[in-house]
Amino acid sequence: MQEAIEFVIYSSVIGIGATALADVWGMGTKQMFGIPAVNWGMVGRWFGHMPAGRFVHESIAKAAPVRGELAIGWIAHYAIGIVFAGVLLAIWRPGWAYQPTLMPALIIGWATLAAPFFIMQPGLGLGIAAAKTPRPTVARLRSLLNHTVFGLGLYLTARALAALIT
Repeated sequence: MQEAIEFVIYSSVIGIGATALADVWGMGTKQMFGIPAVNWGMVGRWFGHMPAGRFVHESIAKAAPVRGELAIGWIAHYAIGIVFAGVLLAIWRPGWAYQPTLMPALIIGWATLAAPFFIMQPGLGLGIAAAKTPRPTVARLRSLLNHTVFGLGLYLTARALAALIT
């Protein structure tokens, strides 16, 4: 029982920290380079249509708004970050959190690219790996950078957590 509680706590702290770092990265790229950040309201709209059985949209921007879609999007964003941190700990075992190494965190960060490329972007109407966007290669590179930062965030948050624990 104690191990399960530890797993949930570590996954939560590491996932929230990594997601927050990715968000800071997104805000920084918006400020420095004018690159728009992800609109979590549109992601919330997508999730908001799922209970009615609607998983794929031609254009999520044209779909009917959902009450609380911005909050839904942000909550989903952080919940997914926690789940991905849990995947890291499930594969490399919770002991990884005591002595984190960079490569497992980066591997998870890069592996998580499958979610936006093959689930979220098609569901939002952007096509597989953003193929229907005006500049798919740019969108893909941005996703790669964002998920690399997420992977770094997994590592850095785990390092900070390990320092607090020991």
